[in-house]
Amino acid sequence: MKFVDEATIEVIAGKGGNGVASFRREKFIPKGGPDGGDGGRGGSIHAVADRNVNTLVDFRYARLQRAKNGEHGRGSDQYGAAGADITLKVPVGTMIFDADTDELLVDFSQHGQKATLAEGGKGGLGNLHFKSSVNRAPRQFTYGEPGQQRRLRMELKVLADVGLLGLPNAGKSTLISKVSNARPKIADYPFTTLHPNLGVVRTSPSRSFVIADIPGLIEGASEGAGLGHLFLRHLSRTRVLLHIVDVSSPDPEFDAIEQAAIDARAITEELRRYDATLYEKPRWLVLNKLDMVADPQAAQERLCELLDWKGPVFGISAVTGDGTQQLIWALQDWLDAEKQRDNIAQDKLEGIHIEDDPRFDPARSTPDNNEPQS
Repeated sequence: MKFVDEATIEVIAGKGGNGVASFRREKFIPKGGPDGGDGGRGGSIHAVADRNVNTLVDFRYARLQRAKNGEHGRGSDQYGAAGADITLKVPVGTMIFDADTDELLVDFSQHGQKATLAEGGKGGLGNLHFKSSVNRAPRQFTYGEPGQQRRLRMELKVLADVGLLGLPNAGKSTLISKVSNARPKIADYPFTTLHPNLGVVRTSPSRSFVIADIPGLIEGASEGAGLGHLFLRHLSRTRVLLHIVDVSSPDPEFDAIEQAAIDARAITEELRRYDATLYEKPRWLVLNKLDMVADPQAAQERLCELLDWKGPVFGISAVTGDGTQQLIWALQDWLDAEKQRDNIAQDKLEGIHIEDDPRFDPARSTPDNNEPQS
């Protein structure tokens, strides 16, 4: 299936049905009075996040979404039926903007999250509502209101904890296939990855994280060169970036480490030009293809010295799997700590303190949740 992460659609909610002016006319019941019913509500258009949907490709071919109008009211106190609503299924991570004002309407970050994109028009009132002691035979009624009409821009940003970035053929696809359930295309030529790949890395039955691989970046990507700039937005939701650097060289006379440093600086500069927030995101350096280096430790130290790198650094071989287990365990521990800090900050924001929980016993090392203490 083609990966589509942008779409523009038009949504038109249904018009409300008109009310009606009618009078009761039955045998032996003279002057029966008004009995005109109301018009039905027009159909609304909703959107819901569905984890089973991966792309916005359906909206490339169905750009107009129109809900049904409400039925008109009828005599004998009969109200018109409401128009049927439309529910659009979108991938988790979809952001919907008003195409005319660029206002963010909704950000679908959780499965099952629902939002109304266009509200159906209200139905008109029948003359039944206008009778009074001084107006015994009203002929007034109201028309149904039109439904909302909008042009919307849909933009998908995949949800992942870890994002991979680097030059083409740096080994990103090989790494994600080695440590997760993703099976991207792998070949010995550049740009084999043409769309983002997501993989779940499971470190234990109850612990896991999601890793995302995007097409390789090249110099000038922030200005539109190559493919990576089209998908850099998918890294904006990640918690940490893994900068994959190829430190191998088939030519023994070629200084691969110096070239790796040049390549790493180029990728860092593209991040800075594209988005300052993405540039400031936590970033780990991962030296790949160390199985092809004579002295891996010396290569790692020299590259860190050339880059003046002070952050976390890991040496791996994605092909053989060497060093990948240490990398994913370090990522899992770091992500767990980050999520715990987020939860504590959220509890403080909501005024919740763990000491206030009646199940919390400070004398115990764990809360009372019927789990054995290790």
